[in-house]
Amino acid sequence: MGKSQSIRTAIIGAGPRGTSVLERLLAHRAAHGGAAPLHIDMVDPYPAGPGHVWQPGQSRLYLMNTQSFYPTVIPEDPQLAPAISGTTFDQWRNRQQHHPLPSLTAEEKAELAALTSRDFPSRALYGRYLRSTLEELTSQLPDGVTVTFHETSASTVRRSGKETFDVGLANGASLTADSVVLALGHIPSRLNAEQRELLASADRLGLRYLPPAVPADVDWQEVPPGEPVLVRGMGLNFFDAMVQLTEARGGKFIDAGPVLTYEPSGQEPLIIAASRRGTPYRAKAALEGYYPESVKLRYLTDAALARFAAAGIRPGFDHDLWPLLHRDTLWAYYSTLVRSQPGAAADPASFLAELEEALRPHAHSAANWEEAVESVLAVHIGPRHRLDLLGLASPLAGHRFASRGELDAAVVEYLLDDVRRSALGEQDPVKMAIGALHRGRAVLKTAVADGGITDESWVGGLRGWFESFVEGLASGPPALRSEQLAALARAGVVSFVGPDPKFGIDRRNGMFTAASPWVTGPPAAAKTMIEALAPANRVSASASPLLERLLADGLVRPRLMMTAEGAPVEATGLDVSPHPYRPLAANGSVTAGLYVLGLQLSASQWGTAIAAEAFQPGGPAYPSGQRTLRDADEIARAILGV
Repeated sequence: MGKSQSIRTAIIGAGPRGTSVLERLLAHRAAHGGAAPLHIDMVDPYPAGPGHVWQPGQSRLYLMNTQSFYPTVIPEDPQLAPAISGTTFDQWRNRQQHHPLPSLTAEEKAELAALTSRDFPSRALYGRYLRSTLEELTSQLPDGVTVTFHETSASTVRRSGKETFDVGLANGASLTADSVVLALGHIPSRLNAEQRELLASADRLGLRYLPPAVPADVDWQEVPPGEPVLVRGMGLNFFDAMVQLTEARGGKFIDAGPVLTYEPSGQEPLIIAASRRGTPYRAKAALEGYYPESVKLRYLTDAALARFAAAGIRPGFDHDLWPLLHRDTLWAYYSTLVRSQPGAAADPASFLAELEEALRPHAHSAANWEEAVESVLAVHIGPRHRLDLLGLASPLAGHRFASRGELDAAVVEYLLDDVRRSALGEQDPVKMAIGALHRGRAVLKTAVADGGITDESWVGGLRGWFESFVEGLASGPPALRSEQLAALARAGVVSFVGPDPKFGIDRRNGMFTAASPWVTGPPAAAKTMIEALAPANRVSASASPLLERLLADGLVRPRLMMTAEGAPVEATGLDVSPHPYRPLAANGSVTAGLYVLGLQLSASQWGTAIAAEAFQPGGPAYPSGQRTLRDADEIARAILGV
């Protein structure tokens, strides 16, 4: 039954998540009708659709970290109300190649002409898709629906009555709404103590310190050519910095021999890269789809989760879930090994049969199944072919280097080996082990959501060690970026600091410094330092005036979790009641009419930053990557009362 009075809702944040809520409101109004007028206010200082991160005008060198076939803001779930218009990104890409919009720019047409389903599109082009989708939606509004866009920030949300909110805007205007959706996306964050000290020292000594930021917001021209620059972080943001300081300055990558080479323009700085591992994330494998076809989970499955639920068990991560995924990873590696390298085991059939028995849950006690696996490996697999799972994530661990030059050579060797493995795709056992972790991550997102695991498991296991471990293996860049980094290192444009770096300030000489305990020689030094990191996604450290005010007014609060020692720790996200997600006030009551979607749910969901996933051939029937779209659907239904 629909509501009889007029409905006014304000969506704060008009990027992909806010657009998803708008799309779901329109879909349900079209499907269910309703006499009550529906007015939707979309509030965002950035253009609606792409929002902050996906601006169509940004550099086309910034690539998405997923291929064309992956992202969507339009749900394909047949259980949801059908969309009134719009498609997945890949369907939009195909349509534009054959029937391009007149408003497409020459750059957009050129990128589209060469872009396939398996290529990595630019973020700018994905932003163009988002804007196009929003324009389609708003050109076909159901009867009785109006939408107003406010290109400004929301500064306050306050109760103005028992069932209404007053939304204060940065331009001085205010809105009245029956409900408010917080789809804030990436928001600014306060610097931590070390970062504040680095910034203050830079101000005192005349140095340049570029704090964590969305890469498209950075003025890369601030970094002078020909001088050393320290770059902290070698995840995805590092590669954004890398291309802006090299290719964007006129340098050229040349693919004319056995390995890629780089021809400098002379405008590059000397990039000195540092991270805890000492190496960048591993590159993505060349696959036909998002998941390897040859890797099917046997142990960490929906059926296994159902058995926990049927037994009344709230699983622990380290005790219950990781052992299952660890088994899947071992099976993926060794089954690929004997398939792709027949000489790796003298009797592959016997080896796989014995390994399967050793991996079988309940065949051995929880404490000794790994010993059973080791016994099988000792008989069938030589040391050269063994899987060192922890070593995959930290390939330099335990190695000492006599100089940074020796370290650089080792990192280049690692990069080229990783690129070679990526090219082998389903034939490489290491990449298929990572493929199992990747598939398992999707299952874990469902398993751990909404209190699915204990607090201590979330704090100590999932976020304590596994998150950084799996991201370094399964969230890496396109292989081209790793190949380019190797070329830059060989050209002398990039060098490395080494594992476990320590950063500091040389006040006498006025320099930032970085040194690794594993590398002999003087510290690396530079007058410029870049944090190649996104702003921290932690609500208690937010520099968003709106979120700060909501916390101060007590309409929302961070979630507290208990460690294994019984100590409360503040989680990264808001405390919410699930389905639809509504924040808990400071006194523990549910703030009715206020909803949360996306990154600020990071204490209830895991992996909130990635785009929504289109259905994939061979993928799960209801992928966890569509969770954001289902969450948006639940919010829309609650707002409309359908």
